[in-house]
Amino acid sequence: MSRRNRPWQGVAALGTVLITSCAGGSSPRQLPAPVVTYDIVIRGGVIYDGTGSTPRAGDVGINADTIAVVGDLSRSRGKTEIDARGLAVAPGFINMLSWATESLIIDPRAQSDIRQGVTLEVFGEGSSMGPLNAAMKKEMVEEQGDVKFDVTWTTLGEYLESLTKRGVSPNVASFIGATTVRVHELGYADRAPTAPELSRMQDLVRHAMEEGALGVGSSLIYAPAFYAKTDELIALARAAAPFGGSYISHMRSEGARLLESVDELLTIGREAGVSAEIYHLKAAGTANWKKLPAVIAKVDSARAAGQAVRANMYTYTAGATGLDAAMPPWVQEGGYKEWAKRLADPAIRARVAREMRTPTDKWENFFNAVESPEKIILVGFRNDSLKPLTGKTLGEVARMRGKTAEETAMDLVIQDGSRVGTVYFLMSEENVRRQIAIPWMSFGSDGGAPAAEGVFLRSNPHPRAYGNVARLLGRYVRDEKLISLEEAVHRLTMLPAANLKIARRGSLRPGYYADISAFDPNRIQDHATFESPHSYATGMQHVLVNGVPVLRNGAHTGATPGRVVRGPGWKGSR
Repeated sequence: MSRRNRPWQGVAALGTVLITSCAGGSSPRQLPAPVVTYDIVIRGGVIYDGTGSTPRAGDVGINADTIAVVGDLSRSRGKTEIDARGLAVAPGFINMLSWATESLIIDPRAQSDIRQGVTLEVFGEGSSMGPLNAAMKKEMVEEQGDVKFDVTWTTLGEYLESLTKRGVSPNVASFIGATTVRVHELGYADRAPTAPELSRMQDLVRHAMEEGALGVGSSLIYAPAFYAKTDELIALARAAAPFGGSYISHMRSEGARLLESVDELLTIGREAGVSAEIYHLKAAGTANWKKLPAVIAKVDSARAAGQAVRANMYTYTAGATGLDAAMPPWVQEGGYKEWAKRLADPAIRARVAREMRTPTDKWENFFNAVESPEKIILVGFRNDSLKPLTGKTLGEVARMRGKTAEETAMDLVIQDGSRVGTVYFLMSEENVRRQIAIPWMSFGSDGGAPAAEGVFLRSNPHPRAYGNVARLLGRYVRDEKLISLEEAVHRLTMLPAANLKIARRGSLRPGYYADISAFDPNRIQDHATFESPHSYATGMQHVLVNGVPVLRNGAHTGATPGRVVRGPGWKGSR
């Protein structure tokens, strides 16, 4: 007789269980559930899951690289237990604008960011580490300063894989740089691409998207990016569209033509059929501070009309770039060597000095925007003989040399063999606070991920490299209460992950990768200043990347479990 023709068999078996359990006259009882063991249990914290919802007490169970459960694990144990009592437990943070492209090559620990809970570095503001041709590789080596490395890759995907093959602590991802593909085909020429050149540029974008690039990034205040017209940028973004890519931009102007530049970004996103994001939103220069409400209104209006657009920011009133942002783009055509050669010509120097002093809406003039050379700090030199000037203002150095600030800036570019790392005080504190409160705002340091040791001490980075996230969570969330902690966590995690279309990251939920930060909300604090920038943030206790602890009890473990995080167009194996 088949089993299905013997229905009594199951009943008899059940009866056996009941009789056994009732033997000796004792009443039926439920046996305790078996203890479940996880690889890691983070126990006793307050869960901020990334959604922005109300935090709750709970535990996190992790197996291998994945979150297995979030909830009450009082009857479970971990092979490794992490005590999170008194700590906020959140997804790892996403740095939407990272320049750790070179620092990770020589120091894979990403100390300044890991100690703030950053588990994903997103590269590609205009320039990306690939694709490269032979001339670009040669130039990359020639222009190296304190950080030196071999260029062993050609494509963007190969660069990212070279990092993870060597081992890095955070995850890494990148946009493909619009400047990079332009230089690949046109060099540093101030002209539009021909139809065949533009077609090849689009092919480079498509290949990068298949390698996992997130979209196209631009940085339009700098030469040669400045030479690209709107239609060129639309064409590049359109090439990324079928792969689910987005367009992200350091806009053509953050000052005199700020509103027009927002319009250009919206046009590019709309015409290319991609979402759009503003890099490090700001209204630069005192005369332009009043424009921020109009910028917000433009973005809100576009969003209300159905366009996907947003922004990111850093939490400081000063930006950092180079002295190239103080000089007109025409003098920089052809790259650094041609720029330096022109600056040695007395007639050209006179014209450049005059244009540096003159307000204009034709190019982004940071020298004029800061209103005084005392608000320009020199922070990064390539030439050892100039390093004693690190940390001094352009005004100080000009007085030391008995020259004007304009002449001194030109001399320094020639003498250093570089654009010279520079900090400009451009923004208002009121606007920084207003931007933090915007619900579509995420955060990016616009800095590297250095360590407070070794070769990194030979220059002074902007303090945002050591404090951007901690400053948000400490000063603006805890102390000034501009937004709630759960909202801040959302905008550091799930919001940017969704914007980038990254799967299984940005939230504490089962099945997601175990990128996790645990910090003391009462102690999280930035300490880096412009005078002493190499100072780690405090208050971050534990950080896990892909289920591996990289920070335990505030100390880096040395682990390098970071992976390449790829965009939705990736053609590789999942």
